[in-house]
Amino acid sequence: MDDELKRLLEAVERSVGHKMSTPRDFEDLSRKLSDRVNASISTSTLKRIWGYVSNRFNPTDYTLTALARFVGYGSWEDFKVQRPEGRAPSDRILTDRVNVQADLIVGDRLRLAWAPDRVCVVRYLGGLRFEVEQSQATRLQPGDTFECGLLIDGEPLYLDNLCQPGRAPSAYVCGQVAGIRYELL
Repeated sequence: MDDELKRLLEAVERSVGHKMSTPRDFEDLSRKLSDRVNASISTSTLKRIWGYVSNRFNPTDYTLTALARFVGYGSWEDFKVQRPEGRAPSDRILTDRVNVQADLIVGDRLRLAWAPDRVCVVRYLGGLRFEVEQSQATRLQPGDTFECGLLIDGEPLYLDNLCQPGRAPSAYVCGQVAGIRYELL
């Protein structure tokens, strides 16, 4: 496995908060890829990429781009040109971001805001889970919980496994048009 692919797989594992090691992990990742970046990648393809099943495999650009988008890059090419210090030689450098697993501790609170007048205060529960504490003009309500691995200022926020009373768990996008703004409280 080449170094760039290894680095991408490690970034995906950081985003989901654990190593990919069970069939369920690959099923969950396949679902999250569909929900978060609208990409359909089969569990068997994901297992081959990670070497969970033994098979010589060269992933397609579509698959690599979907994984790169999952961790906050525009494409596989964008991911590859990232320099080790975390800066990409492009006009679009993602500096205002929160990698939930690495940057937050249990109990941290964030204020999220997006157009036109939506505001939400959430508390980090650990394991990529958040609970809504306050909300204004949004479908999210106090007591709702969701999963999220990465917040990027000015970009849409993709929530997974949104749990609300009386509804099946779902995915939800905040700030789809103009992105979100966040601040640590």
